[in-house]
Parts: sequence; C-alpha cells; structure tokens
Amino acid sequence: MAGQKRNIRLLVEYDGTFYHGFQVQDDPSLPTIQGELEAAIKTICGETIRITGSGRTDAGAHALGQVVNFHTYSSVPIERFGVALNSVLPRDIRVKRAESVPLCFHARFDAIAKTYIYIVDYRPCASTFLRNYVYHVPQALDVAALRKAAELLVGTRDYASFQTSGSSARTSTRTVYDLRVEADDGMIKFIIRADGFLYNMVRNIVGTLLEVGKGKLMAEEMAAILAARDRSQAGPTAPAQGLYLVGVEY
Repeated sequence: MAGQKRNIRLLVEYDGTFYHGFQVQDDPSLPTIQGELEAAIKTICGETIRITGSGRTDAGAHALGQVVNFHTYSSVPIERFGVALNSVLPRDIRVKRAESVPLCFHARFDAIAKTYIYIVDYRPCASTFLRNYVYHVPQALDVAALRKAAELLVGTRDYASFQTSGSSARTSTRTVYDLRVEADDGMIKFIIRADGFLYNMVRNIVGTLLEVGKGKLMAEEMAAILAARDRSQAGPTAPAQGLYLVGVEY
C-alpha cells in the first residue's frame, strides 16, 4: 500500500566495466548504472521513478561512494530498502546504505565536495586481473615530479584546459582542495578532492600529470597550461577504467 511521499538517499557502489556510464542513454539497449537502479526501484516500489545522481561517471569508470536520491510513495521500510534493491540488482551494482532524507535534498546540487581516485599500474607487465580497474603505463615514472606538478593544480583555478568539450558547465572555475600522489609497489594513486569537477577533468589532469612523470613535460609547465585555458595545451585523457568516485560530501 502506498504511503506518504519520501525522499530516499542511496549510497551506491558499482563496477562500471560493462556499462555505458552512469546516465541513461538515448539508446535504451545500452546498459547504464542509472537504468539498472531505476529498473530495480520499479520492481521493488512498483513506481516508475527517475533518480538523481551526485554526478555522471564515464563509461567504464567505477564508484565506491556514488550518491543518488529519489522520491517515492512506497511504504517499503527504510531498513529494508538496500536489501530489497540488492536482491534484484546485477551483482556489479550494490546499494551500501539507504536512508530517508528531507524532501528538499538533492544529490547533485547539495553536494559540497567530491573525491576521486585514479589508479595507475606502472609495472612492466600488465595484470590480467586488474586490466579493467587500473591504467597500465609500462614505464618508469618520476613520482617526485608528479607530486611537484600536482601541487601546482591545487587551489581555486580556472580549469578550462582540463575540460573536455561538450560540457554544459556555466563556469570552468573550481576549487581543488587536495591532489595527492601516493606510490607503492609499482602502483600510483592520484587522490583528488574538489568542490566540483568539469567534464573529464580528473582523467585530463591525470593524463597531463603522467606526461610529467614520463619526462615529456616539466612540472613547472602546469602553471602555463592552466593559464592558457585551452584543452589542446594539456595532455591526453587517461582511460576510464582507472577512475573511481570514492565519496561525496554534503
């Protein structure tokens, strides 16, 4: 039996390998994270619902902490929502937590910061089992230079040089609170936290930093690349499989 209108917030984890990104596509035959979640909600709640995500991850990218919300009249107890959805979702999408939030909550517009991690494997031989979860760069990388270059990208800046065309963002100014480079046993993690991200911003930053790590760019060139506000001045876009949305703050 239908009850009062509720706003449900979900914390979602997914392996994006076999999906065409988070957002539903014009072609309904293309699998997406949003499409699978909405289908599961319809099965459990009996309602056709459009969910709102904190952001759109790319095809092949992953999430440990994506946040979505939706309004429902379903009377399913909140403590049962996650279990119920997981019983009908594909195994590569899991609802980690479900909670009731005020009706005004909006997963995208209320977010104040997000954190992404990008993982690079620079060991000589690529791992068979990690091929969908890291970017393999089979050469030595200068970690000290990577860290020096990363420091120059922290702060409130115009990141137009790291924005792929096609974005609908009204401004390309963002605040990057932290950009750390952690290296261990042939693996590098780029950890970036900001108040928001432009289209492909993390992948473009990582692709450019890797050019520094390879010795093709100097760390000091980051300042000029930022100032240019020209995507062609930055490095290539790193592939999606190394990217993870790990957390959203409200």
